Amino acid sequence: MKVQVVFYAQLRDLVGMRQLDVDVANGATVRDLLGQLYAQQPKLRQHDKSILIGAGVEFVDRNFKLSPGDEISIMPPVQGG
Repeated sequence: MKVQVVFYAQLRDLVGMRQLDVDVANGATVRDLLGQLYAQQPKLRQHDKSILIGAGVEFVDRNFKLSPGDEISIMPPVQGG
């Protein structure tokens, strides 16, 4: 099944694209998706502990089960000041 991944801020610059369509297995989780992304974009792995993940308009954890057509947002930590 296909999901769309959208990268934000410095992560977009790091991978060199705003969005990417990714094929994942049925029943895949965000954790599975991240594994695929890290294999394709190894530089992204160094941000693993700090990234935020959204599905639609909700923040989700790595156990979130993906559905066909999901839009998954990969974001750096929110900073304010």
